[in-house]
Amino acid sequence: MKIPTPISINTAQTNIKPDDQLIIPYHQTSYLIDGRIDQWNGPVEPVESPIEFIHDGQKSRKIGSYPRMDKNASLKALDSAVKSYDFGRGLWPTLSVEKRIEHVQTFIKLMQAKRGDLVKLLMWEIGKSRKDSEKEFDRTIEYIIDTIDELKNLDRAASRFTIKNGIIAQIRRSSLGVVLCMGPFNYPLNETFTTLIPALIMGNTVIFKPPKLGVLLHAPLLEAFQKAFPAGVINTVYGDGQEVISPLMESGKIDVLAFIGSSRVADILKKQHPHPHKLRSVLGLDAKNPAIILPDADIHVAVSECITGALSFNGQRCTAIKMIFVHQTIYRQFLERLSDAVEKLKMGLPWDDGVQITPLPESNKTEYLHNLVQDALDKGARIANTSGGQYNNTFFSPTILAEVNAKMRIYHEEQFGPIVPVLPYHDLSEPLQYIIESKYGQQASIFGQNADDISKLVDTLVNQVSRVNINSQCQRGPDVFPFTGRKDSAEGTLSVSDALRVFSIRSLVAFNATEANKHILNEVLKENKSNFLSTDFIF
Repeated sequence: MKIPTPISINTAQTNIKPDDQLIIPYHQTSYLIDGRIDQWNGPVEPVESPIEFIHDGQKSRKIGSYPRMDKNASLKALDSAVKSYDFGRGLWPTLSVEKRIEHVQTFIKLMQAKRGDLVKLLMWEIGKSRKDSEKEFDRTIEYIIDTIDELKNLDRAASRFTIKNGIIAQIRRSSLGVVLCMGPFNYPLNETFTTLIPALIMGNTVIFKPPKLGVLLHAPLLEAFQKAFPAGVINTVYGDGQEVISPLMESGKIDVLAFIGSSRVADILKKQHPHPHKLRSVLGLDAKNPAIILPDADIHVAVSECITGALSFNGQRCTAIKMIFVHQTIYRQFLERLSDAVEKLKMGLPWDDGVQITPLPESNKTEYLHNLVQDALDKGARIANTSGGQYNNTFFSPTILAEVNAKMRIYHEEQFGPIVPVLPYHDLSEPLQYIIESKYGQQASIFGQNADDISKLVDTLVNQVSRVNINSQCQRGPDVFPFTGRKDSAEGTLSVSDALRVFSIRSLVAFNATEANKHILNEVLKENKSNFLSTDFIF
């Protein structure tokens, strides 16, 4: 495997397809607040691409900039969201479910028109391959549509009344208030929208801060948000987290924190809220997902799934397999096949056909990964694949580390990159003890064929992690499945149905079944006086 040279593009005479080219520089100067797209005239934050290119005869990675907003601008966004919600009295939270769905459907149409722009920016900003960028966009649209369908099902079930012990009640779900939504850089569109869309459609107002990497790709959607939703329902903030997010949390006016990132940052944000018991948190955090290869595993299946699980999008996924435990009897065989398969992966730029390993967007990431590898080598590990450990600028060659042990940093740290630690075990108690002692608890994968052995492992692992995968990689989807974690890996559960529930609360209207009350209820229903008290059925 050869590391690509970093200078691969000349913006004057480029060899990439026109659809993949980006207008450089791409300066975003606008932001959405209170239904207006305003222009920012203050300081800006430069955006560097993981792709180095030649522009005007000079080497560069700078592709644009975005507003570096301040505390005052951030608090204006908060005021807009608070005003729009108006303690639950605003237009959006009191709107019928059917009407909110119509607004989201309008947004889908406007968003679909921006597919090309968003795919292009995903490639340039975070180095995601064209295929995966297109998949992320399409999966996001599918998620929004599935969310609408699930909300219809939820509302249909709530369209009837319950009568018990002489009391009549209607039980529905209502909004929570103002949501602060922040997504991750690795899936800046899809994972952001898995919280943002459910929060919106359940009647909450939202303050949205794009991730630091992958911020520009949301610029084409500002107009779609503005056209699709009433003023103040969604507002955007940009800039340094300490400057624009801390004031929001410290205000005490944030009702829900929807954050996908590190547990360290999540802890800081939660502590800033003056009323933590009033704050609902929906968090997707760190993970160090292990794979356990049993002695009777189908090695072909295990190698194939572990490569996909460990190295999709360069291993930059919380759901990636980040530790592989292999029974000593098949350790050498597994390692050889894994190494051969990794060497066949194609490295290149995001728009290259068939590319599987692309540049890394995080600053100094290759140096960090190099230090992890060097630490492991110093403490007894070896690199099992030919090109392992090589790096050049933002490219880092997939590296299989063999004979990993507990003295090494890679044993404990979430690498979030293309390093695959592999270690032999003699007894199942060894990987199980690792999982028990780990501060993470998202997922695990088991590879084997003996039903008795797999069953015993499953019964233990389900009390340590939140998803156990049998003969398959760790992953999030399908989106109808619950996605959560234990320990430092998550708080709250996300899926198409769970997300609707986590961004709302069960509320009910109840009254004694007297003739007078029945008369009032009939009048309310017949004349459609209430959006909550209703037997309307959404088709």
